[in-house]
Amino acid sequence: MTVDDLILEARKVTGEFSLSDTEKFLTAGTVGAALVTKSGKVFTGICIDLYCGIGFCAEHSAIAEMLKHRETQIDMIVAVTEDDILPPCGRCRELMMQVDKRNSDTKVIVSGKRIKTLDELMPERWM
Repeated sequence: MTVDDLILEARKVTGEFSLSDTEKFLTAGTVGAALVTKSGKVFTGICIDLYCGIGFCAEHSAIAEMLKHRETQIDMIVAVTEDDILPPCGRCRELMMQVDKRNSDTKVIVSGKRIKTLDELMPERWM
């Protein structure tokens, strides 16, 4: 799978929608993520934005889908809005590393065509 292919997969699930008729700030889908595993399977996810902070990032959602299929190794991952690419937050980076230490070699699309390994994004990690 190419970088462009993975970005396209993430964009397919991106698109904000309301979670409540009465609360306009409870939304999902502003960010979409796609990952490809070492075995070549693609999993996607969307973010959930809630007032109280218990929502989660699109990467978490995609990783949960991957885990449902009993896979743990991520070859490449990207998170996007409708018109931008977002590097993963610290919580997402830590999740990828703790799911499988071998994910230190995961290719993370951080902007445009720029790719960093998860290891490069987590210098001097604690585990």
